[in-house]
Amino acid sequence: MQLAHVKELEKKYLLGTYARYELLVDRGNGAYLIDKANKRYLDLLAGIGVNSLGYNHPRVKQVLRKQIKKPLHVSNLMYHEYQGRLAQKLCEISGLDRAFFTNSGTESIEGCLKFARAYGRPKFKILSLDQSFHGRTFGALSATGQKQYREQFEPLVPGFEFIAFNDVQDLERKLTDDVCAVLVETIQGEGGIRPLSEEFYKRARELSAEKGALLIVDEIQCGLGRTGCWYAFHRFAPPSDKAMLPDMVASAKPLGLGIPLGAILLSEKVAAAIQVGQHGTTFGGGPLACRASLEYFKILEEEKVLERVSIIGAYFKKRLEELKDLPVVKEVRGEGLMLAVELKISGKEIVKQLLAEGFIINCTHETVLRMLPPFVITEKQIDKFIRALRPVLEAQKL
Repeated sequence: MQLAHVKELEKKYLLGTYARYELLVDRGNGAYLIDKANKRYLDLLAGIGVNSLGYNHPRVKQVLRKQIKKPLHVSNLMYHEYQGRLAQKLCEISGLDRAFFTNSGTESIEGCLKFARAYGRPKFKILSLDQSFHGRTFGALSATGQKQYREQFEPLVPGFEFIAFNDVQDLERKLTDDVCAVLVETIQGEGGIRPLSEEFYKRARELSAEKGALLIVDEIQCGLGRTGCWYAFHRFAPPSDKAMLPDMVASAKPLGLGIPLGAILLSEKVAAAIQVGQHGTTFGGGPLACRASLEYFKILEEEKVLERVSIIGAYFKKRLEELKDLPVVKEVRGEGLMLAVELKISGKEIVKQLLAEGFIINCTHETVLRMLPPFVITEKQIDKFIRALRPVLEAQKL
């Protein structure tokens, strides 16, 4: 089937909510996607942070081949052998106490909001950050601090207020006694790869505890190894520092290696506020996704992938910083393999030009070129990308 035919079918039958790239994917290998015409594309977006191990990983294929011979779905009214093991792994690496499995990052956020209100009753006010992005369902959208996502669907869920990004004084003004939770991304993704400051995180942790509110951390995009740590908040609060850990963490993206899977990690005090029957899911934590996820953690640990992410991420950032001599480049920022080049112009056409040359990135917040490459990317591949990116940026005019 050719791209033109696929586009025709989608135009006729599919709800058109995506601005798709002109690319019909056929297969993938390592850090590359390959289209129907056998053209190779270096994927520096990794399925928007999902395909952390790249494509066609031999160990992942082997595990899935074995697992599909068993039931693909088991109701959450019954046990299967992988859910408890995966919950244990997530609690061990994060420092939190309990896990609840979902199907997506947005669903993880919805659960966090619901659990926060159950814990904080009768308080219901939740603070989020300006320029945040937490998802597109009504609760997650209500917590999202970007007007372009919100305004067409208002009125949204009441009880949300926004804090200026990294503004400790604004946090102190707004985190009053009637707040039940503060929700932050450790590194804002759709907001332009903006890292939360250590000062802001620590003050949010201290003040929320003082006011009887919960601290919720959204690590859907920046967690599970992308910054070279298990979770990005570990830069401020290692698993052993219980006092500084968040009360809840939302995870997803690479957790199921492309099979839909998310998780909410909770402290014991929050978990105690949720009773049997108060929350649930049909598909969350199924055997296929959980088995894949367990293999993900085995690979990361046995092959020392987190250390590699730190090293290759530092190299990638250094190469990007070499572009700061160009007039259109405003800033380079990010951690590990979650990186961005902010431009002084729109980046939409640059994304298209790079795609034509065989490189996949995207543009968020209109002017920010975002890179979330698979952890298997090499220095040679990064160099190839930089050689393509520089002349494209040099050709741009302010």
